[in-house]
Amino acid sequence: MLALAGLFSVAFLAATFLPAQSEILLTAMLVAERYPVPALVGIATLGNVLGSTLNWWLGLNLARFEGRRWFPVSREQAARAEGWYHRWGRWSLLLSWAPFIGDPLTFVAGVLRERLSVFLLFVTVAKLGRYLLVVWATASWSGA
Repeated sequence: MLALAGLFSVAFLAATFLPAQSEILLTAMLVAERYPVPALVGIATLGNVLGSTLNWWLGLNLARFEGRRWFPVSREQAARAEGWYHRWGRWSLLLSWAPFIGDPLTFVAGVLRERLSVFLLFVTVAKLGRYLLVVWATASWSGA
């Protein structure tokens, strides 16, 4: 049970601006074959979506502090994410799984006041898809 809580925690942190790699832990847990795959995917997805939701909430409530040294998104990251968001709209949230742009995109979605229900739909699809790809790649690599 502690391992599942660890997976949830790492997946949550990986979706925030803190450095963490949930794919590595998920892969190790898949290879160990101690837990059902749907449970691992569900827990990782839930943690990762909730971490992204924290970014959305921060964007919604902390945008007024932009420019401060402690602010979690640099102006360059925000500008890049805003560009993606303005060009592709909410569809850009399907890239919320991507390194370097995913976290700022979820933050910008909050800044731009994307509806939570829409945000959750797109981000959940993206995060679940990424973890299913990890499962497929691990199974292919390990021969399972």
